[in-house]
Amino acid sequence: MSKSIFIKFVSEPRNDPIKSIVGLACAAQAINDGHNVSVFFAAAGTRLLDSNYLEELEKELGADVPMVANFMNTISSGATLYCSFASVKAVLGYSEGDEALVVSDDQIKWSGPPGVISLATASEIQLTY
Repeated sequence: MSKSIFIKFVSEPRNDPIKSIVGLACAAQAINDGHNVSVFFAAAGTRLLDSNYLEELEKELGADVPMVANFMNTISSGATLYCSFASVKAVLGYSEGDEALVVSDDQIKWSGPPGVISLATASEIQLTY
């Protein structure tokens, strides 16, 4: 039976890269399992939308196959993505319309705390990384 799953990435991935990889893997698995997945990137978690940082994660993982890129492809094609644009600006220095993220701006629903609360209260399961 499909569940409504809300996954938030808010922690600084540089502090615990493996935790971020696990979070991406869980989000991708939930999508592959047929769940309705919403993923919100906020605060330092927006770093996971930066292609340069994702390359660093791939190196950290050291897998023969690019697993992080595969997780992000699954997430961007199978989940509803949300993001705090203020966080993107503060953490990455990008402005709306720069098209500097691994996902195009029009694939993201831009929101802040009201979106987080709405998603959390509407979901059956929440995971935070």
